[in-house]
Amino acid sequence: MTTFESKRRRGTAVTALAAAFTPCAIGALGAIAAAAPFAASAQTWPDKTVRMVIPFPPGGTLDKVGRMLAQRLQEQFGQTFVVENKPGGNGVIGGDAVAKATADGYTLLFNASTFVTAPMTMKSVPYKVQTDFVPIALVAQAPLSIAIGNKVGVTDLKGLVAAAKANPGKLNFATGSIGSAGHLCTARLEQAAGIAVAVVPYKGTAPAFQDLIGGQIEGFIDPVLGSVQFHRTKQLHVVAVTSARRLPNLPDVPTASETLPGFTCASWYGLWAPAKTPGDIVARLNAAVNKALAADMADKLVADGLVPGGGSPADFAKFQADDIAASGKIIADKKITID
Repeated sequence: MTTFESKRRRGTAVTALAAAFTPCAIGALGAIAAAAPFAASAQTWPDKTVRMVIPFPPGGTLDKVGRMLAQRLQEQFGQTFVVENKPGGNGVIGGDAVAKATADGYTLLFNASTFVTAPMTMKSVPYKVQTDFVPIALVAQAPLSIAIGNKVGVTDLKGLVAAAKANPGKLNFATGSIGSAGHLCTARLEQAAGIAVAVVPYKGTAPAFQDLIGGQIEGFIDPVLGSVQFHRTKQLHVVAVTSARRLPNLPDVPTASETLPGFTCASWYGLWAPAKTPGDIVARLNAAVNKALAADMADKLVADGLVPGGGSPADFAKFQADDIAASGKIIADKKITID
Protein backbone atom coordinates (compact mmCIF):
# COMPACT_ATOMS: atom_id res chain seq x y z
CA MET A 1 0.00 0.00 0.00
CA THR A 2 1.53 3.33 -1.04
CA THR A 3 1.61 6.55 1.00
CA PHE A 4 -0.78 8.11 -1.53
CA GLU A 5 -3.26 5.29 -1.09
CA SER A 6 -3.12 5.54 2.70
CA LYS A 7 -3.98 9.24 2.54
CA ARG A 8 -6.85 8.61 0.12
CA ARG A 9 -8.35 6.03 2.44
CA ARG A 10 -8.56 8.37 5.41
CA GLY A 11 -12.19 9.00 6.22
CA THR A 12 -13.42 5.68 4.82
CA ALA A 13 -15.49 3.18 6.79
CA VAL A 14 -14.45 2.47 10.38
CA THR A 15 -14.12 -1.24 9.61
CA ALA A 16 -11.59 -0.54 6.86
CA LEU A 17 -9.66 1.76 9.20
CA ALA A 18 -9.58 -0.88 11.89
CA ALA A 19 -8.44 -3.52 9.44
CA ALA A 20 -5.58 -1.31 8.41
CA PHE A 21 -4.06 -1.67 11.86
CA THR A 22 -3.78 -5.44 11.91
CA PRO A 23 -0.25 -6.67 12.66
CA CYS A 24 0.27 -7.47 8.96
CA ALA A 25 -0.77 -3.99 7.87
CA ILE A 26 1.41 -2.36 10.53
CA GLY A 27 4.36 -4.29 9.09
CA ALA A 28 3.53 -2.99 5.63
CA LEU A 29 3.38 0.57 6.96
CA GLY A 30 6.79 0.04 8.53
CA ALA A 31 8.19 -1.10 5.20
CA ILE A 32 6.81 2.02 3.54
CA ALA A 33 8.36 4.22 6.22
CA ALA A 34 11.71 2.49 5.76
CA ALA A 35 11.54 3.05 2.00
CA ALA A 36 10.60 6.71 2.38
CA PRO A 37 14.18 8.02 2.70
CA PHE A 38 15.10 6.27 -0.58
CA ALA A 39 12.11 7.82 -2.31
CA ALA A 40 13.02 11.25 -0.99
CA SER A 41 16.67 10.88 -1.99
CA ALA A 42 15.64 9.74 -5.47
CA GLN A 43 13.58 12.91 -5.88
CA THR A 44 16.49 15.16 -4.91
CA TRP A 45 19.21 13.15 -6.68
CA PRO A 46 21.89 14.22 -7.34
CA ASP A 47 22.62 16.49 -4.40
CA LYS A 48 26.27 15.43 -4.02
CA THR A 49 29.15 14.16 -6.15
CA VAL A 50 28.45 11.12 -8.34
CA ARG A 51 31.30 8.65 -8.76
CA MET A 52 31.76 6.95 -12.15
CA VAL A 53 34.08 3.95 -11.86
CA ILE A 54 36.11 2.91 -14.91
CA PRO A 55 37.77 -0.42 -14.06
CA PHE A 56 40.81 0.03 -16.33
CA PRO A 57 43.75 2.46 -16.37
CA PRO A 58 43.45 5.95 -17.89
CA GLY A 59 44.58 6.60 -21.43
CA GLY A 60 42.53 4.14 -23.49
CA THR A 61 39.36 4.50 -25.56
CA LEU A 62 37.17 3.40 -22.65
CA ASP A 63 38.62 6.12 -20.45
CA LYS A 64 38.27 8.83 -23.10
CA VAL A 65 34.62 8.05 -23.85
CA GLY A 66 33.80 7.69 -20.15
CA ARG A 67 35.27 11.09 -19.32
CA MET A 68 33.42 12.63 -22.25
CA LEU A 69 30.15 11.22 -20.90
CA ALA A 70 30.90 12.27 -17.31
CA GLN A 71 31.40 15.85 -18.47
CA ARG A 72 28.06 15.88 -20.32
CA LEU A 73 26.22 14.44 -17.30
CA GLN A 74 27.83 16.99 -15.03
CA GLU A 75 26.66 19.79 -17.31
CA GLN A 76 23.09 18.46 -17.44
CA PHE A 77 22.63 17.74 -13.73
CA GLY A 78 24.67 20.64 -12.38
CA GLN A 79 26.51 18.28 -10.04
CA THR A 80 30.05 16.87 -10.10
CA PHE A 81 30.53 13.52 -11.85
CA VAL A 82 34.02 12.34 -10.95
CA VAL A 83 35.77 9.56 -12.86
CA GLU A 84 37.62 7.02 -10.73
CA ASN A 85 39.93 4.62 -12.55
CA LYS A 86 40.00 1.40 -10.53
CA PRO A 87 41.97 -1.17 -12.55
CA GLY A 88 42.91 -4.72 -11.67
CA GLY A 89 41.65 -8.28 -11.93
CA ASN A 90 40.67 -7.92 -15.60
CA GLY A 91 38.15 -5.26 -14.63
CA VAL A 92 36.70 -7.27 -11.75
CA ILE A 93 38.05 -5.08 -8.93
CA GLY A 94 36.25 -1.98 -10.21
CA GLY A 95 33.12 -3.91 -11.11
CA ASP A 96 32.95 -5.49 -7.67
CA ALA A 97 33.31 -2.09 -5.99
CA VAL A 98 30.24 -0.88 -7.87
CA ALA A 99 28.26 -4.08 -7.23
CA LYS A 100 28.83 -3.66 -3.49
CA ALA A 101 28.12 0.10 -3.46
CA THR A 102 24.90 1.52 -2.04
CA ALA A 103 22.24 1.49 -4.74
CA ASP A 104 21.46 5.20 -4.49
CA GLY A 105 22.68 6.50 -7.86
CA TYR A 106 25.92 7.94 -6.52
CA THR A 107 28.16 5.12 -7.76
CA LEU A 108 28.03 4.15 -11.42
CA LEU A 109 30.04 1.82 -13.66
CA PHE A 110 31.27 2.82 -17.10
CA ASN A 111 32.74 -0.17 -18.88
CA ALA A 112 33.31 -1.87 -22.19
CA SER A 113 31.92 -5.13 -23.56
CA THR A 114 34.72 -6.81 -21.58
CA PHE A 115 32.46 -6.41 -18.56
CA VAL A 116 30.00 -9.01 -19.83
CA THR A 117 32.45 -11.30 -21.67
CA ALA A 118 35.45 -11.54 -19.33
CA PRO A 119 33.53 -13.33 -16.53
CA MET A 120 32.92 -16.20 -18.95
CA THR A 121 36.69 -16.75 -19.10
CA MET A 122 37.18 -16.82 -15.33
CA LYS A 123 36.69 -19.55 -12.76
CA SER A 124 34.89 -17.26 -10.34
CA VAL A 125 33.71 -13.66 -10.24
CA PRO A 126 32.27 -12.04 -7.08
CA TYR A 127 29.23 -10.70 -8.93
CA LYS A 128 26.74 -11.67 -11.62
CA VAL A 129 26.50 -9.20 -14.48
CA GLN A 130 22.82 -9.74 -15.20
CA THR A 131 21.55 -9.68 -11.61
CA ASP A 132 23.92 -7.45 -9.62
CA PHE A 133 23.76 -4.50 -12.03
CA VAL A 134 21.04 -2.58 -13.81
CA PRO A 135 21.79 -1.48 -17.39
CA ILE A 136 21.30 2.26 -17.92
CA ALA A 137 22.31 2.95 -21.53
CA LEU A 138 24.41 1.80 -24.44
CA VAL A 139 26.72 4.75 -25.08
CA ALA A 140 28.69 3.76 -28.18
CA GLN A 141 29.92 0.95 -30.37
CA ALA A 142 33.51 0.91 -31.56
CA PRO A 143 34.82 -0.76 -34.71
CA LEU A 144 38.26 -2.19 -34.12
CA SER A 145 41.55 -1.63 -35.89
CA ILE A 146 44.06 -4.33 -36.75
CA ALA A 147 47.26 -2.49 -35.88
CA ILE A 148 50.67 -3.92 -36.78
CA GLY A 149 54.10 -2.80 -35.63
CA ASN A 150 56.36 -1.27 -38.26
CA LYS A 151 59.06 -3.90 -37.65
CA VAL A 152 56.76 -6.62 -39.04
CA GLY A 153 57.11 -5.10 -42.48
CA VAL A 154 53.54 -5.59 -43.74
CA THR A 155 51.14 -2.90 -44.93
CA ASP A 156 47.92 -4.80 -45.55
CA LEU A 157 45.85 -7.63 -44.10
CA LYS A 158 46.84 -10.04 -46.86
CA GLY A 159 50.49 -9.50 -45.96
CA LEU A 160 49.75 -10.02 -42.28
CA VAL A 161 47.98 -13.32 -42.96
CA ALA A 162 50.94 -14.48 -45.07
CA ALA A 163 53.42 -13.53 -42.33
CA ALA A 164 51.36 -15.33 -39.69
CA LYS A 165 51.14 -18.49 -41.82
CA ALA A 166 54.89 -18.41 -42.36
CA ASN A 167 55.46 -18.06 -38.60
CA PRO A 168 52.65 -20.01 -36.89
CA GLY A 169 52.21 -19.02 -33.27
CA LYS A 170 55.20 -16.65 -33.35
CA LEU A 171 53.52 -13.28 -33.91
CA ASN A 172 52.61 -11.75 -30.55
CA PHE A 173 49.24 -9.97 -30.41
CA ALA A 174 48.32 -7.90 -27.39
CA THR A 175 44.98 -7.90 -25.64
CA GLY A 176 44.00 -5.13 -23.25
CA SER A 177 42.27 -7.76 -21.13
CA ILE A 178 41.33 -11.42 -21.44
CA GLY A 179 37.90 -11.82 -23.00
CA SER A 180 37.80 -8.26 -24.35
CA ALA A 181 36.30 -7.46 -27.74
CA GLY A 182 39.82 -7.14 -29.15
CA HIS A 183 40.77 -10.54 -27.74
CA LEU A 184 37.66 -12.19 -29.16
CA CYS A 185 38.22 -10.46 -32.51
CA THR A 186 41.79 -11.81 -32.56
CA ALA A 187 40.36 -15.29 -32.02
CA ARG A 188 37.88 -14.75 -34.84
CA LEU A 189 40.68 -13.54 -37.13
CA GLU A 190 42.59 -16.75 -36.41
CA GLN A 191 39.52 -18.78 -37.37
CA ALA A 192 38.69 -16.76 -40.49
CA ALA A 193 42.24 -16.56 -41.87
CA GLY A 194 43.45 -19.98 -40.75
CA ILE A 195 46.32 -18.59 -38.71
CA ALA A 196 47.62 -18.88 -35.16
CA VAL A 197 49.11 -16.04 -33.09
CA ALA A 198 50.32 -15.78 -29.50
CA VAL A 199 48.06 -13.64 -27.29
CA VAL A 200 49.83 -11.45 -24.72
CA PRO A 201 47.58 -10.00 -21.97
CA TYR A 202 48.14 -6.41 -20.84
CA LYS A 203 46.63 -4.37 -18.02
CA GLY A 204 44.91 -1.88 -20.30
CA THR A 205 45.45 -0.60 -23.82
CA ALA A 206 47.95 2.22 -23.23
CA PRO A 207 50.87 -0.06 -22.24
CA ALA A 208 50.01 -2.41 -25.11
CA PHE A 209 50.34 0.40 -27.65
CA GLN A 210 53.65 1.44 -26.08
CA ASP A 211 55.05 -2.05 -26.63
CA LEU A 212 53.59 -2.28 -30.13
CA ILE A 213 55.27 0.95 -31.15
CA GLY A 214 58.47 -0.11 -29.40
CA GLY A 215 58.58 -3.42 -31.25
CA GLN A 216 58.13 -5.74 -28.27
CA ILE A 217 54.96 -7.19 -29.85
CA GLU A 218 53.75 -7.47 -33.43
CA GLY A 219 50.01 -6.73 -33.39
CA PHE A 220 47.07 -5.37 -31.43
CA ILE A 221 43.35 -5.41 -32.27
CA ASP A 222 41.56 -2.68 -30.34
CA PRO A 223 39.06 0.15 -30.93
CA VAL A 224 40.07 2.50 -33.73
CA LEU A 225 40.25 5.53 -31.46
CA GLY A 226 43.32 4.13 -29.70
CA SER A 227 45.39 3.54 -32.84
CA VAL A 228 44.38 6.29 -35.25
CA GLN A 229 46.83 8.88 -33.91
CA PHE A 230 49.75 6.44 -34.13
CA HIS A 231 48.74 5.40 -37.64
CA ARG A 232 48.66 9.01 -38.81
CA THR A 233 52.12 9.67 -37.37
CA LYS A 234 53.40 6.40 -38.92
CA GLN A 235 54.38 4.92 -35.56
CA LEU A 236 52.46 1.77 -36.52
CA HIS A 237 50.34 0.61 -39.42
CA VAL A 238 46.60 -0.04 -39.29
CA VAL A 239 46.17 -2.69 -41.97
CA ALA A 240 42.38 -2.99 -41.65
CA VAL A 241 39.32 -1.88 -39.70
CA THR A 242 36.61 -4.32 -38.63
CA SER A 243 33.60 -2.18 -39.57
CA ALA A 244 31.31 -3.10 -42.46
CA ARG A 245 32.38 0.06 -44.33
CA ARG A 246 35.51 2.19 -44.40
CA LEU A 247 35.61 4.82 -41.69
CA PRO A 248 35.58 8.56 -42.40
CA ASN A 249 38.50 9.17 -40.03
CA LEU A 250 40.60 6.45 -41.74
CA PRO A 251 39.47 6.55 -45.38
CA ASP A 252 42.76 5.09 -46.63
CA VAL A 253 42.39 1.93 -44.54
CA PRO A 254 40.41 -0.96 -46.05
CA THR A 255 37.93 -3.04 -44.11
CA ALA A 256 38.92 -6.52 -43.05
CA SER A 257 35.97 -7.84 -45.04
CA GLU A 258 37.62 -6.64 -48.26
CA THR A 259 40.16 -9.42 -47.67
CA LEU A 260 38.12 -11.80 -45.52
CA PRO A 261 34.49 -11.53 -46.74
CA GLY A 262 31.94 -11.00 -43.97
CA PHE A 263 34.53 -10.36 -41.24
CA THR A 264 33.32 -7.70 -38.77
CA CYS A 265 33.58 -7.18 -35.01
CA ALA A 266 33.28 -4.34 -32.54
CA SER A 267 33.60 -3.31 -28.93
CA TRP A 268 30.94 -1.30 -27.13
CA TYR A 269 30.61 0.93 -24.08
CA GLY A 270 27.82 1.30 -21.58
CA LEU A 271 26.70 2.70 -18.25
CA TRP A 272 25.45 0.58 -15.33
CA ALA A 273 24.37 1.08 -11.72
CA PRO A 274 24.15 -1.37 -8.82
CA ALA A 275 21.03 -3.52 -8.82
CA LYS A 276 18.08 -1.99 -6.92
CA THR A 277 19.06 1.55 -7.86
CA PRO A 278 15.74 3.49 -7.88
CA GLY A 279 14.04 3.26 -11.24
CA ASP A 280 13.48 7.00 -11.57
CA ILE A 281 17.23 7.63 -11.16
CA VAL A 282 17.97 5.05 -13.84
CA ALA A 283 15.37 6.71 -16.09
CA ARG A 284 16.85 10.18 -15.53
CA LEU A 285 20.36 8.94 -16.29
CA ASN A 286 19.15 7.16 -19.41
CA ALA A 287 17.41 10.33 -20.61
CA ALA A 288 20.57 12.35 -19.95
CA VAL A 289 22.74 9.92 -21.92
CA ASN A 290 20.32 10.04 -24.85
CA LYS A 291 20.28 13.84 -24.69
CA ALA A 292 24.09 13.94 -24.77
CA LEU A 293 24.16 11.56 -27.75
CA ALA A 294 21.62 13.72 -29.57
CA ALA A 295 23.90 16.75 -29.18
CA ASP A 296 27.60 17.37 -29.76
CA MET A 297 28.81 14.15 -28.15
CA ALA A 298 27.56 12.16 -31.14
CA ASP A 299 29.65 14.27 -33.53
CA LYS A 300 32.75 13.78 -31.38
CA LEU A 301 32.21 10.02 -31.25
CA VAL A 302 31.76 9.78 -35.02
CA ALA A 303 34.89 11.88 -35.58
CA ASP A 304 36.79 9.32 -33.50
CA GLY A 305 35.43 6.41 -35.52
CA LEU A 306 32.76 5.31 -33.04
CA VAL A 307 29.04 4.75 -33.54
CA PRO A 308 26.77 6.56 -31.04
CA GLY A 309 24.47 4.33 -29.01
CA GLY A 310 21.29 5.31 -27.20
CA GLY A 311 17.92 3.72 -26.53
CA SER A 312 16.14 2.60 -23.39
CA PRO A 313 17.49 0.54 -20.47
CA ALA A 314 15.45 -2.38 -21.84
CA ASP A 315 17.11 -1.97 -25.24
CA PHE A 316 20.51 -2.07 -23.58
CA ALA A 317 19.61 -5.13 -21.50
CA LYS A 318 18.65 -7.04 -24.66
CA PHE A 319 21.78 -5.88 -26.48
CA GLN A 320 23.87 -7.07 -23.53
CA ALA A 321 22.15 -10.48 -23.42
CA ASP A 322 22.63 -10.99 -27.17
CA ASP A 323 26.35 -10.21 -26.89
CA ILE A 324 26.77 -12.61 -23.98
CA ALA A 325 25.26 -15.38 -26.09
CA ALA A 326 27.37 -14.66 -29.20
CA SER A 327 30.62 -14.10 -27.32
CA GLY A 328 30.08 -17.16 -25.17
CA LYS A 329 30.24 -19.35 -28.27
CA ILE A 330 33.61 -17.90 -29.35
CA ILE A 331 35.01 -18.26 -25.83
CA ALA A 332 33.88 -21.89 -25.68
CA ASP A 333 35.14 -22.72 -29.19
CA LYS A 334 38.59 -21.22 -28.56
CA LYS A 335 38.71 -22.39 -24.93
CA ILE A 336 39.62 -18.88 -23.74
CA THR A 337 40.28 -18.89 -20.01
CA ILE A 338 42.30 -17.00 -17.43
CA ASP A 339 44.71 -19.41 -15.78
